Amino acid sequence: MARAEHDFSKGSISRNILALAAPMTAAQLINVLYSVVDRIYLGRLPGHLALTGLGLVTPIISIIMGFANLCGTGGAPLCSIHRGKGDPDEAERILGNSFTLLLIFGAAVTAVFLIFQRPILYLFGASDTTYPYAAAYMTIYLLGTVFVMIGLGMNPFITSQGFGATGMMTVGLGAIVNIVLDPIFIFALDMGVRGAALATIIAQACSAVWVLRFLTGKRAILKLRLRYMALELKRVKAIISLGLSGFFMNLTTSLVQVVCNATLQAYGGDLYVSVMTIINSLREVFFMPVQGLTNGAQPVTGYNYGAGQYSRVRSSIRFSTTVTVVYAAVFWAAAMAFPGLLIQVFSSEPEVIEAGIPALRIYFLLFVFMSLQMAGQGVFVGLGRSRQAIFFSLLRKAVINAPLTVILPIWMGTTGVFVAEAVSQLIGGLACILTMYFTVYRPLRNLPDAPPQPEGGKEAVL
Repeated sequence: MARAEHDFSKGSISRNILALAAPMTAAQLINVLYSVVDRIYLGRLPGHLALTGLGLVTPIISIIMGFANLCGTGGAPLCSIHRGKGDPDEAERILGNSFTLLLIFGAAVTAVFLIFQRPILYLFGASDTTYPYAAAYMTIYLLGTVFVMIGLGMNPFITSQGFGATGMMTVGLGAIVNIVLDPIFIFALDMGVRGAALATIIAQACSAVWVLRFLTGKRAILKLRLRYMALELKRVKAIISLGLSGFFMNLTTSLVQVVCNATLQAYGGDLYVSVMTIINSLREVFFMPVQGLTNGAQPVTGYNYGAGQYSRVRSSIRFSTTVTVVYAAVFWAAAMAFPGLLIQVFSSEPEVIEAGIPALRIYFLLFVFMSLQMAGQGVFVGLGRSRQAIFFSLLRKAVINAPLTVILPIWMGTTGVFVAEAVSQLIGGLACILTMYFTVYRPLRNLPDAPPQPEGGKEAVL
């Protein structure tokens, strides 16, 4: 009976999506608290150097999350598709191979960033005054990379099975631990940025333990089994191929953050690096519901695609895209109307607020179009179309945003950095959603639905 409850080929599409998207959205928002809470607390320390130092580490955190997404967003949709086909054995093999890849990537990333820490931070825009803060946070955070990888990378395998509330608890547990420990370590123990990093990795360790206990426990439909952890080339290729979309999204986000920090350092100094840190924090907070919705739709879309229920796939696309755009429009209105209030959540320094208000308005000017890219890209990932997903991950940030971030400030100064983001949102969003419509949504209407499975059919073999 528990397995039948997670059959996405039955019942209302909107209800199925929201049943996953609601807890996943909450989970995404809670997950952002890991870094955002750190920034709020550090922003209350005298001056803005601690906040700037943490902002310099943000691209590195994005890269680590990218490797987690490489395995999580690569393996979980494949598990949903194979569950829809009635092949749980292959789904568990994909789960096991994804876990092994996470461990390998986690160890490699930790070693590389620890060895080349100093040149990387200066390349990313550090100055002699901000480097000590960035290095202090980065060193401790890197020691917990494997915990971060397991918590973020394996949680999609919980939600893809229909256990959205359990997936939410993964990050909820970590967030509570982080929020409690942050003020103790930062202020009571006077550890500053080191305390923020230590609180974060302890929290991530708690999340990792929670994930592993569930995936090896009795409730899981697909379990993490030792015999399926040996890597097999065919599955590794499939996981990485599909996961490259999420990986490149984080990698290009990191690339743009590096280019932005370096450019702002050259044209505006540490002040504008602080402003960008605040804007990135707001983007993460308000962008997460969009990502939560698209991630919630992916298991439903992939499952129905694997089951041959193409009309339900189209319904899933319509619903997730509509809700995504409506939400983005609400946030856009808030950003345009109350930029000063949003900035003051992180800093009350007059110079930061004065520089941040126009920057924030420009940065989020075309945010609605960015939501269109997330909706379209979510469809590509959910259906296992890795090439399109990868292409649009690279197009907006690596091809459009990063070059414009370097070119526009030549004539526009620091304003050019924020204009580059707005332009990339417009072009990237329209290109992605139109491509998805003409290559996926319209062709699906010509495909007949497969006959419904009898009771005790596919899911009974699980």
